[in-house]
Amino acid sequence: MNSIKLIISLGVASLFLAGCSASKSSFANLKPLTSETVPLKNGKISDAELLRWSHLDLIKDTIPGMSVDRAYEELLKNKKGQKVIVAVIDSGTDIEHEDLKGRVWTNAKEIPGNGIDDDNNGYVDDIHGWNFLGDVVNENLEMTRILKKGDDGSDTFKKAEKKFEEKKQEAMANKQQLDFILAADKAISEHLKKEDYTLEDVKSILTSNPTLGNYKMVMVQVLTRTPAEEFKKGIEEFKDYVYDQLNYHLNLEYDGRKLLGDNAEDFSSKFYGNNQVWGPDKKHALHGTHVAGIIAQVRGNNLGGDGVATNVEIMAIRAVPNGDEYDKDIALAIRYAADNGAKIINGSFGKGFSPQKEWVYEAIQYAASKDVLFVHAAGNDGEDLNVVESYPNDRVGEKEIANSFIKVGALDHDYGTKMVADFSNYGKKDVDVFAPGVKIYATIPDNEFKYEQGTSMASPNVAGVAALIRSYYPNLTAAQVKQILKDSGVAIDRTVIVGGEASNKALFTELSVSGKIVNAYNALLMADKMSK
Repeated sequence: MNSIKLIISLGVASLFLAGCSASKSSFANLKPLTSETVPLKNGKISDAELLRWSHLDLIKDTIPGMSVDRAYEELLKNKKGQKVIVAVIDSGTDIEHEDLKGRVWTNAKEIPGNGIDDDNNGYVDDIHGWNFLGDVVNENLEMTRILKKGDDGSDTFKKAEKKFEEKKQEAMANKQQLDFILAADKAISEHLKKEDYTLEDVKSILTSNPTLGNYKMVMVQVLTRTPAEEFKKGIEEFKDYVYDQLNYHLNLEYDGRKLLGDNAEDFSSKFYGNNQVWGPDKKHALHGTHVAGIIAQVRGNNLGGDGVATNVEIMAIRAVPNGDEYDKDIALAIRYAADNGAKIINGSFGKGFSPQKEWVYEAIQYAASKDVLFVHAAGNDGEDLNVVESYPNDRVGEKEIANSFIKVGALDHDYGTKMVADFSNYGKKDVDVFAPGVKIYATIPDNEFKYEQGTSMASPNVAGVAALIRSYYPNLTAAQVKQILKDSGVAIDRTVIVGGEASNKALFTELSVSGKIVNAYNALLMADKMSK
């Protein structure tokens, strides 16, 4: 999960870290949107625009959104679709969130709380989904698990060992920087005799103490880039990130799986975990709850943001820990979704090593046989997936595993050279499309909302558009929906920065298979035509 999960938006870190289908005739005279005459947006995006920029329109707003609002206003008004089940395979989902009311899947074949497997699927009381992790929260990275097994002389072990050392050195450097920031914060607070201080407070410090003077200089830099009101929260997030790496992800002595009591290398044991779909503590379900909200949070109720789809139910499947997911859990989660009626799966997870990738490949093919579209995040390492391995994918060599698997890169809201999110992976062979993934506002646990970013956020935006298509055009197959998402997007004929390096530029059309950004308006026009 580490390469896919949301990106910490922290100035401190950036300073130191290197039914019924729609009418067949109503759209006949409408033309799809193109970017040919779209000017660059002048001026900063407004707060109101930022709140829902992923729903805005490239032509009307000169913001590279998905034209979701336009689709509802011009194409879907007074039309009724059918319910679509979207499985969210993630860290857990707070299904009790007030902005997900009426948007949560319920297994009608189960009687709640009776302790009996009423539908005989092997999962007792799986009312709203399943938790394949039980009470497990933290886990190793896959490279760490490979090292723990010992050197078998394979290239995989050598690659894992090299990557592990790189990650460990990076984590130790981050800890050193974190310790310095914490020491500076403590010294400044003690000198000013208050914990909540401002940039002006720091600038006003007069001292001949060289250590305090050095702390002052650093904190002026930090607070210039990070508002004081965000600093305390940001530093805590940075601290969690650093210690998660050291205590769990890269800790050769840590074994999170023992808490579950399941052998991750034995695929014959399948019925483990529990039905608590948000996990042992809702606070750890932030990522999955945010993803679910992007797809399904209630539109137009003046709470938080708006979801992309309305006729949708979220099937919550917990299989992604704080660390790297196990291939077994992911494979079983995909099969669970396919067996229980999901028509779309969103997977905002991924990793660089996959020892049992065949299990996942087989699950992807199984889902395809059940007409399930699998929407997956491309990853947050700013790398070319033509060169770097990232799992899961749907290609072995040049052969495609399934025709219903779509991988999504992330866009920023600035239309122009910086429109590709600096963290987003890309690739002409492995990434299919791009969608909004920076500063996306959605649900988090305990009835709260938050801006988050990552390809983790771009993927559910696409899953939401896919749900719109499958709701209003249920006769279309998963493979057809994938093709529509790719072919109907808006091609951007511009040179853009990739990987966050100003010197690293490429034509946007060369960064994915389609060379396009997903567009709900265009997708529905194409779906209408294809469904005839």
